[in-house]
Amino acid sequence: MRVVLQRVASASVSIVAEHGEVSDFEPQRIEAGLMLLVGVSDEDDDDAVTWMAHKISKLRIFEDEGMKMNRSIEDVGGEILSISQFTLYGDANKGNRPSFVAAGRPEHAERIWNQLNQALRSQGIAVRTGRFGAHMKVSLVNDGPVTLILER
Repeated sequence: MRVVLQRVASASVSIVAEHGEVSDFEPQRIEAGLMLLVGVSDEDDDDAVTWMAHKISKLRIFEDEGMKMNRSIEDVGGEILSISQFTLYGDANKGNRPSFVAAGRPEHAERIWNQLNQALRSQGIAVRTGRFGAHMKVSLVNDGPVTLILER
């Protein structure tokens, strides 16, 4: 599993409707917290979900009174916006078109992504999501900026 984690002042996601149709997806928005871009491989399992949820919830990347990164998302009561993104497993080493063969099969990736979101929620964190497999428009205001790449 690969996660690009960004500390944000705000973030939102909406769905791009196809062929002029109206999307039934209500745009999701968070204020201060974390935005996650989540890529899943076929090797990812329950252990990877548990590890990643623990790491994300406990990472001390929010500042304390002394302006030192010493608080977690749990400590500050922040929210998470979680977006599935298979392109994190893109390989552009050969040719000019990336290969996505390392990305997880859609049915597996969706299950693992949903498990990660639920694991974070079970720790008391408010998690909003995009829609798996949809063409989305994602907006964010970085805070810091603070961006980490987590891999398990």
